[in-house]
Amino acid sequence: MSTQNNKQFGVWLDSVQATVVGRKDVDSGEFVVLGHAKNQGQGSNSNENTAHNAEQGLQQKFFKEITALMQNAEAIHVTGTGITQEQFIKYLAEQAQFKNTQAQESTSNHMSDENLLKYVTEQFN
Repeated sequence: MSTQNNKQFGVWLDSVQATVVGRKDVDSGEFVVLGHAKNQGQGSNSNENTAHNAEQGLQQKFFKEITALMQNAEAIHVTGTGITQEQFIKYLAEQAQFKNTQAQESTSNHMSDENLLKYVTEQFN
């Protein structure tokens, strides 16, 4: 990624929770935690199709909650466990406001907010 300070964000997520970090002054300054998002999950369903549709809808809501914290993003580094980060990057590519956003991904275990801030800073330097 470029070393210029554009609107850069980092996201750690799994299928249940996410932490979003971004620059303190939007396009400059240190990275700070902008917020957390949670996927509420669903109750039980007796119908497999209904359960799948409900799960997809909740995931879309979860992703919208994350993107609401990243206005005008130009570069995003997504990390986390499992395949959720790949699904999130695909979701970003399908959204008009993130069409030209550079997205990069990596896999990592859960991190504290402080470690995530250090990790994202390293990714953009």
